[in-house]
Amino acid sequence: MTGRKTLFLNPPSFEGYDGGAGSRYQCRREVRSFWYPTWLAQPAAMVPGSRLIDAPPDDLTMDQVAPLAKEYDSIVLHTSTPSFNNDARVAQRLKSENPDVLIGMVGAHVGVLPEPSLRGAPAVDWVSVGEFDYTCVDVAAGRPLPEIDGLAYRRNGEIVRTPERPTITDMDAFPSVLDVYRRDLTIPNYFNGYLQHPYISLYTGRGCKSKCTFCLWPQTIGGHLYRVRSVESVAAEMARAKELFPEVREFFFDDDTLTDNVPRVEEIARRLGPLGITWSCNAKPNVPRSTLEIMKANGLRLLLVGYESGNQQVLNNMKKGTRLDIIRRFSKDCRELGIKVHGTFILGMPGETPETIRETIDFACEMDPETIQVSLAAPYPGTYLYRQAQENGWLEAQSSDLVDTHGVQHAALNYPGLTSTMMFASVDEFYRRFYFRPRKMFSLLGGMIGDRQVMKRRLREGVEFFHFLRERKREQAAAQREAALSL
Repeated sequence: MTGRKTLFLNPPSFEGYDGGAGSRYQCRREVRSFWYPTWLAQPAAMVPGSRLIDAPPDDLTMDQVAPLAKEYDSIVLHTSTPSFNNDARVAQRLKSENPDVLIGMVGAHVGVLPEPSLRGAPAVDWVSVGEFDYTCVDVAAGRPLPEIDGLAYRRNGEIVRTPERPTITDMDAFPSVLDVYRRDLTIPNYFNGYLQHPYISLYTGRGCKSKCTFCLWPQTIGGHLYRVRSVESVAAEMARAKELFPEVREFFFDDDTLTDNVPRVEEIARRLGPLGITWSCNAKPNVPRSTLEIMKANGLRLLLVGYESGNQQVLNNMKKGTRLDIIRRFSKDCRELGIKVHGTFILGMPGETPETIRETIDFACEMDPETIQVSLAAPYPGTYLYRQAQENGWLEAQSSDLVDTHGVQHAALNYPGLTSTMMFASVDEFYRRFYFRPRKMFSLLGGMIGDRQVMKRRLREGVEFFHFLRERKREQAAAQREAALSL
């Protein structure tokens, strides 16, 4: 069995499109932001002689990437629902450069829709179903596709699926992704609006016990069982990360909810404290104050918190599993302890009305996180929200139309009394009401005055933010013209 020289590729896409996020984030962000392609870096760390190319943050064009197909026997593309059509064209271009190259696609979209994906991407030879790390290893080792579990492939014009792979439970068996980061990625190209620059993100586990109806990864690839690496493994990796990347100012743990396992996160914090590193992580807004105190005392700077809505019924509808009174207490604890919060909100979930949107904006101003991200509900195939939308006739757009040709997010859902146009417009109102308050403007200005690097970055982000709002206005005007013509 002869091994295949393998390239792992996050394909070129819309300008500013975050190809590294776990689901290939569905749109351009408000400011230029890029997450690390950890989901591709993991199998790349397991395949000898492989290479990882993350095209979006490196501003690589298709003309620059395509000729590389001649140098490889196998190429693995990471794809998503909104980027799939673009990624299928990328595969076609790669195949035209090297007709003999074996092309696979991985990600939630192909895992949920393997047969339609293969039909929609003729140049793709196989797609993954489920966790794809060991599937990629087997393909790279040169095993015939029929002998590899966890994929769908073409055979004599038919699409055939192989047996499913069992869920991976031994997370310590995975090699560290740090060497791939150092070898293949350009660390300064990874920006994030709320993390110190430069930063690095990585995982200490997979899966999330929460049942949020909109959340893509736990319902498709990661599952609801939180499988973790040992505390010793995490501590050793972070000690090495500090040595390998002395320029990095912050490390982010991108587990869906690192704080789900309270004793473990407390122990991790105690092991990180002596390293003297600054770190952040995802959290639900229900972490006990005693745990927050331990985390803060051992280097925690910021929590990324999914507030989602300021209306309890909307939170219940999305099965968020949080209560407004608990959220208020948590936010108060964070403020008193000096823990920064980046709050995320979603508009357009089931039960949303113009009144609940106003409640959520008011709630965001009351909670007053350091920064926010406001998204429109995105019904990804494979999620409970998608099934709800299909059953109730809420879908305004096809799943492939979650973004426009510039990468700006569409309002994909439509409810009686709350149209997609109203939801789209409310995002701008949300941002303006939150950020253009005197209190918030003075707070951000204070941070800029105290740090020259922060000042340069915030000024750049300000320009990008206003450009983003202009792009959204252009999209809204185009939608209104199209609606008027259809009458």
